[in-house]
Amino acid sequence: MGTSSGVGGGKGRTSTSMDIAELIGKAIEYIPPARMRLIEDAYAFAAKAHAGQLRLSGEPFLQHPLNTAYILTELQMDSTGLAAALLHDVVEDCGVPLSEIEERFGPDVARLVDGVTKLGKLTLPAATALSTGEDSLSQAENLRKMLVAMAQDLRVVLIKLADRLHNMRTLSALPPAKRRQIAQETIDIYAPLAHRLGIWQLKWQLEDLAFRHLEPQRYRDIARLVTTKRASRERYLAQVVRILREEFGKAGIKAEVMGRPKNLYSIKQKMDKYAAQGKDFSEIYDLLALRVLVPTVQDCYAALGVIHNLWRPLPNAFDDYVANPKDNMYQSLHTAVMCLGARPLEVQIRTYEMHRVAEYGIASHWTYKEGGSKDRHFEKKVAWLRQLMEWQRELGGAEEFVESVKTDIFQDRVFVYTPKGEIKDLPAGATPLDFAYLIHTDLGHYCIGAKVNGKLVPLNTALHSGDTAEILTAKGSRGPSLDWLNPNLGYLNTSHARQKVRVWFKRQ
Repeated sequence: MGTSSGVGGGKGRTSTSMDIAELIGKAIEYIPPARMRLIEDAYAFAAKAHAGQLRLSGEPFLQHPLNTAYILTELQMDSTGLAAALLHDVVEDCGVPLSEIEERFGPDVARLVDGVTKLGKLTLPAATALSTGEDSLSQAENLRKMLVAMAQDLRVVLIKLADRLHNMRTLSALPPAKRRQIAQETIDIYAPLAHRLGIWQLKWQLEDLAFRHLEPQRYRDIARLVTTKRASRERYLAQVVRILREEFGKAGIKAEVMGRPKNLYSIKQKMDKYAAQGKDFSEIYDLLALRVLVPTVQDCYAALGVIHNLWRPLPNAFDDYVANPKDNMYQSLHTAVMCLGARPLEVQIRTYEMHRVAEYGIASHWTYKEGGSKDRHFEKKVAWLRQLMEWQRELGGAEEFVESVKTDIFQDRVFVYTPKGEIKDLPAGATPLDFAYLIHTDLGHYCIGAKVNGKLVPLNTALHSGDTAEILTAKGSRGPSLDWLNPNLGYLNTSHARQKVRVWFKRQ
């Protein structure tokens, strides 16, 4: 089953030497031939503009835009986006005026190149700015511009993510301090962004590459641990796969069953969590993981039944993200069973379409597909982006904005229902008060109590996915309590809600 280790694993192409024929060969698989001319012209223009330029690694500079565009073909980026990826450094590094790009390649390509150029100036000023709050003003401006660019055209940020991934793959040419700074920024901003956009393909590679530069010894230790157990793990999984295929065959379910690699950074996070509970590496059960792909949603549940009939499900280890998708569009059934030889095994079950979304996230729902129509569900799926743009307008201070992004956008999420059955998405640890302020400022200000799943609960109760929350209000209420701002009392756990309460008290 082999665990992919960032630089060497998975589907991501890792060698950096490439020519235009490779890019064209990959793009022609999904882009109409009539649109290929744009990509070829963009390449010819970039090759001329970057002629004679070298990267710090000594390779021709042109390799960077070529590799960036190639990464985007794996996300099936359209021809306009690929042309912009090939041209993304010509304005900044070659002094080509944007007006010339617009004249030769049209306003769409020019707009994307301009967006990526502006984002390119946003290297974060301090390696640990997000975690230490250093220079958080420029930090906030950077994030703010990135998110504004995202709200306007997601392709800008996808080009930026691909640009960052190629830079991470070739980071070794930089001095150690610079490598650590860029790796820290990647873990703090770019990997969570890829996760929030649901693009697993980019997320795991960014995480593993950053981990490799931030904690090289730990990275090597975990890679070694994973490798030493690989042969026995693969034998074991082959046996389980054989049994499952037979059982699915008997039940008339068409299913593809395969081992599922875990990336090294996620194993490191698991090990940290287990160490805190006094457990050992050998007890991490989801190192052994299978993925089952089936044609329909009905088959997902049928396959789950077959697995649970075969092996005993582990308590509290079942999650239904098919009926309750995550906010980044992810859908799967997750279960863990006590398998052969009393070894725990994690299984994910999903349809082929769900798998495509799990790998490519928002990129699998292009509103830009060549000649395609808009995806009507797409707007709903990026509601969190619009929410962020609203906060951007509301939160005057840059530091509050950074706090919001870190705590309210890039954390684990819980999904809570309103009494009318609408799903609201909140960070883990959110309370009924956070929920009230998310719905409407006045609902928060006039809140005097809350019911969760029909029962009265204290206002500092942590909400869980699947809960239904109902807010009780009184018009004569005196407004928020100062206690709500006391972090030790745990009433408010989102910076957005805390900011609303602070504003209320300032006005008083």
